Amino acid sequence: MSEWLVLAVAIAAACAVVILITFVRDRRAPEDEDPSDTPDVIEYMTMWIGVVYAIVLGLAIAGVWEARGVAQDHVSTEAHALHEISERVRVYPPDVRDRIRDDVNAYVGHVVKTEWKEMADNGKVTERGDQLLRRVRVGITDYEPTTNFQAQAYLPLLDQVTVADQARTARADSTGPTMPGVVWFGLIAGGMITVGMIFALQIRRTPRELILAGLFSTLIAFLLFLIWDFDAPYSRGITATADPFLTLFPGAGR
Repeated sequence: MSEWLVLAVAIAAACAVVILITFVRDRRAPEDEDPSDTPDVIEYMTMWIGVVYAIVLGLAIAGVWEARGVAQDHVSTEAHALHEISERVRVYPPDVRDRIRDDVNAYVGHVVKTEWKEMADNGKVTERGDQLLRRVRVGITDYEPTTNFQAQAYLPLLDQVTVADQARTARADSTGPTMPGVVWFGLIAGGMITVGMIFALQIRRTPRELILAGLFSTLIAFLLFLIWDFDAPYSRGITATADPFLTLFPGAGR
């Protein structure tokens, strides 16, 4: 199901629920009911419930957006570390240098063309990616420097491999949803309570009130959709991209 279809269904369902409940409530309301006779305490509670829920929604949106930014940072860190490895091995003998660069390019190509789709579809990285990165590490650690210049480059290369490995692990940990189930329960229950308080104010079936109630429900449905859309940094909505890999390794996507 596409994201736009999910949004359309959520908005339509929210509006339909408001209209249906309003219609049923109006049909069953006593003839002598006075819609303007709403206790002040209900108006006060409705206002504060809306304020509190707005704060919760804002924090949730900020949280998933920050998680998306962190996920993109992991990708950038990993790509730059691999690029540093590819550049720093130029002090090694040609055969060693070319072998390590080929291993780096093979790993980056696998991430861009295969692993990224696996993360989007199944929320996990691939074992093949682990193997290719391990080959890069082995290629660096197994070479014994023969000159002082090569020895000076050896430890920084090991550091960059460690950085790439840590960034890959962090990227793997960020592939799934970032919002716990209990938070989703609170968001959905809070949305239902907030919309439900509209009926505590004895809303009538006038076009103006129905339109405002529908717009309010639509806004809450849209904000919940926005949180859901950002909740998976690599698979939905404005996702983290592989652009850092493609920028530093232009041939990786071919």
